[in-house]
This record gives sequence, structure tokens and C-alpha cells, in this order.
Amino acid sequence: MSKQPRPVVLLRPVPGRTSVHELWAGTKLIAVTAVAIVLALFPGWVSIAMVAVFVLATARLARVPWGALPTVPRWLWILLFVGAAAAAAAGGAPYLMPGLGVGGLLDYLHLMFLAVVLLGLCSLVSWTTNVSDIAPAVSKLGRPFAALRIPVDDWAVTLALALRAFPMLFGEFRVLSAARRLRPRDVATTWWARRRRASVEVIDLLATAMTVALRRADEMGDAITARGGSGQISARPSRPTSADAVALAVVLAVCVLMLYVELDTPLATGA
Repeated sequence: MSKQPRPVVLLRPVPGRTSVHELWAGTKLIAVTAVAIVLALFPGWVSIAMVAVFVLATARLARVPWGALPTVPRWLWILLFVGAAAAAAAGGAPYLMPGLGVGGLLDYLHLMFLAVVLLGLCSLVSWTTNVSDIAPAVSKLGRPFAALRIPVDDWAVTLALALRAFPMLFGEFRVLSAARRLRPRDVATTWWARRRRASVEVIDLLATAMTVALRRADEMGDAITARGGSGQISARPSRPTSADAVALAVVLAVCVLMLYVELDTPLATGA
């Protein structure tokens, strides 16, 4: 009996009240931004390994279960394998033997591991942060830019509404797709008829999805108005604590260590 695939669950914190959950949302955003900048400037193997260890240790501290990881669909594995085969065919240094270079495959694996590490880092924020805490944190972090007449509060409200609407609309689309599959279909005997039926189904789903999105937006607008307007979203009290200072110190230490390893050690520079 095949196992039920685990769906992608984002923007919903896992249950628990660990020290990672209690951190200020702005601290997590600063940490992700700092690590991502260092990785973008120095995406070496050692830096990727250090960030992977940091992500695993933080996930362990936050008690994120393995069940939170989604099941990778089979078609994605096939695409990754095809990409690896194409990269391996490119060859390049280093060479295992004359005429057999693995440089292209190593570059492909390098890019894949970098993407996985960054996705894991962003997923940690999603699994340990309440969506309602994001907008106040963004508003407080962008407070210095308000002097330049930049609408920071409006951007924070827009971000908060987008983060709240995404899981809701994703669930609605899954229900619509499941309902569409349960409807009886006409028997298509030719290839052209099957293609035409598939295109009609896509158009119907898009039209229904737009209708659902508009209805949800209207309901959300009424709810926001009843609660005092959009300004209340970013006006929620939000401030860091002493635990956030410790967390930022740890992230700073990791970033400094990554820079030291990438700039000074022979392993990172290839010397």
C-alpha cells in the first residue's frame, strides 16, 4: 500500500512554543537576509555546509518534525535527474580520467544544494513564525525609511495580506481541482478531443479561481474594515527582546565564520 504524499505546508507555524518560536519576526527576517547575502557573495561548498548545519540545528531546537517536509513528486525527481545528466554531459575540469570531466555535474550539484539550503532557511521562518507577526516587524524595520517618504506601512500591510491570502487561495484551488476531477466527463476518443477537453477544463478552472479570489478579497476587506482598517495590521505592538540579541549574535558569528573560511582558507579558495 503506497503512502499518502505529504502536501506543501507553508506560512503555517508548526505547533509548539520553543525559543525559536518566541523570537521576534524581525530577528528572523534579518537573519535570513544576512545569511542569504553572504551566500550570494561567497557560495562556496564550505559555506553551504555551514548553513545546512545551522538550519538543521535550528530546526532541531524548534522541534520541527520530519512530517513538515513535503513529499517530492516523482516528476520533479525526473526533472532533476535529466538536469544532472545534461550537466554531466557538459564535462569540464576536474577530470576523473582523460576525457571524463565532472565539472558540469559539480556545478549543477552546487546550485541544487545552494537552492535547498536557502529553501530550508526560508521554510524555518515559515514554520516558526505567525503570519500576523510579519507586518509589524516589517513596519518597525522599515521605520528609518519613512523619513524618505517611503510608504513602509502600506508595503507592510500589502505583504501581510498577501501572506494571509496565499494559503487560503491555495486551499481553495485544491478544492476546486478535486471537485473538477469528480465531475463526469464526456468520452474523448481522439487525441484532438482530449486536448480540447483539457484546454476547456483549464479555462473553467481559471475563471472559477478568479471568482473565488474576488469573493475572498471582498470578505477579507469587510473583515479588515470591521476590525478598524488596514492600519491596525501594521500597528500591532512588536519589539525585540534580549533573546533576539543572542540570536542575532549567533547569526553574526556564523556569517563571520563563513566569510573567514571563504576568504582565508585554502579549501574554500581552491589553493
